[in-house]
Amino acid sequence: MAAAQRGVWTGTQLRWLLAEKAGLELSAASVSALFTKQPSQVKLSTLTALCTALDCAPGDLLVLGSTAPAMAPVPPEAGVQPAATGSTAPRTRSLPPL
Repeated sequence: MAAAQRGVWTGTQLRWLLAEKAGLELSAASVSALFTKQPSQVKLSTLTALCTALDCAPGDLLVLGSTAPAMAPVPPEAGVQPAATGSTAPRTRSLPPL
């Protein structure tokens, strides 16, 4: 959507912008994948280059919606009783030291 708002309608146009404005050379296949499907991951350097080439912010390129996997509820740990309402007792184990 950010590309279309800036008049970029083809992978060739995007490849040219990435090379000219951001100094990033992507293969035709990589650019095509960005245009035709929702990638499961994008390198931060590629995201930065896309934002530079399209003169936009990351939020203009990333869309969170119903395609994001839903988080399943986490079952309580065996033997750990939930804290009573109003209690200051911890409900879970502490994190290990860093």
